Amino acid sequence: MLLQELGAEVIKVEMPVTGDDARYFGPFKEGKSAYFISINRGKKSISLNLKKPKAIKIILKLVEKVDIIAENFRPGTMEKLGLSYEKLKEINPKIIYAQTSGFGQTGPESRKPAYDMLVQAMSGMMSITGWTDKPPTRVGVSIGDIGAGLYTTIGILAALYQRTITGLGQKIDVAMLDCQLSLLENAIVRHSVSGESPKPNGNQHPTITPFEVFKTKDSYLALAMGNEAMWKKFCELLNRKDFLENQDFSDNLKRTKNRDLLLPEIKTEILKKTTEEWCEIFENAGLPYSPVNSIGEIIQHEQVKARNMVVETSDNLGGTLKIAGNPIKMSSIKDTDKREPAPEIGEHNYLIFKEMLNLTDAEIDKLKNEGVI
Repeated sequence: MLLQELGAEVIKVEMPVTGDDARYFGPFKEGKSAYFISINRGKKSISLNLKKPKAIKIILKLVEKVDIIAENFRPGTMEKLGLSYEKLKEINPKIIYAQTSGFGQTGPESRKPAYDMLVQAMSGMMSITGWTDKPPTRVGVSIGDIGAGLYTTIGILAALYQRTITGLGQKIDVAMLDCQLSLLENAIVRHSVSGESPKPNGNQHPTITPFEVFKTKDSYLALAMGNEAMWKKFCELLNRKDFLENQDFSDNLKRTKNRDLLLPEIKTEILKKTTEEWCEIFENAGLPYSPVNSIGEIIQHEQVKARNMVVETSDNLGGTLKIAGNPIKMSSIKDTDKREPAPEIGEHNYLIFKEMLNLTDAEIDKLKNEGVI
């Protein structure tokens, strides 16, 4: 999806009739998966039954014409289909062959099945998410899936650039589990230093205080005072200069160590005003803050609108849908407020097979009748 947003022509290969599993994931609108539409907008779809030898021959012909092959089968599947990197690079030495899987193409558990929650659990991500006195918690979005997609995109772009120098493509191997470890940020380093596994801190930062979500008189407010100048101004705004005189809070290390003493005092002060009142105070002081927005609130936010981060796409049955826009703003790419619709299964069979493979309508009809497409 990101590559399509950045100008690539993306041809999605789906099983005839049934298509991508994501077509059956909710939420649904008029019987169509809004989820599928949101992440497949602007792609082209061809249907190929990869159990048919003729379908594999079509893939091999398409490999001659394309720059990138991206696949997320379980490791070993592409080899069984006769579509290994070694075979495809013989056909097209410039091909970039990106493989995204749960645990990678190597290692003792490479062929295990994987889902987002499984790699969140296995990686330790769930062990540092949530609250100390609660069960392990999954991150609120599919960070296991999304992280792997982002890293695969980065790998593809790097390979494209390297190809301009070497003239050759290469294989990219991205594992969901590996990506989760990369996204753990400083958790591994903290374990390396202390020898102890980090625990969940709720909304607190492990090394910065105050860095927390506070209850106001009417809702919730996130505050993050990342340096001593901010801390000083914060104390003055709370009319709590006594914090500045207390040696237990004299620097960030001590504030974090003594947060059980400090945070209840701050919470008492923040409860005295509404979120709107505090937002005005912190805005005027130039301190970092944010109300805790709902999804309904953030999609109406003036900054989000200014950045064109909520756009529309349409579907012949599902109608108009609001979806997330492109976060990568580039001067060479026009950032419109509309997106092309997601394809039907095999919608572009005739277009792709005629344009790229020079097949006739009769030949394509024959492939359809044989169950190849």
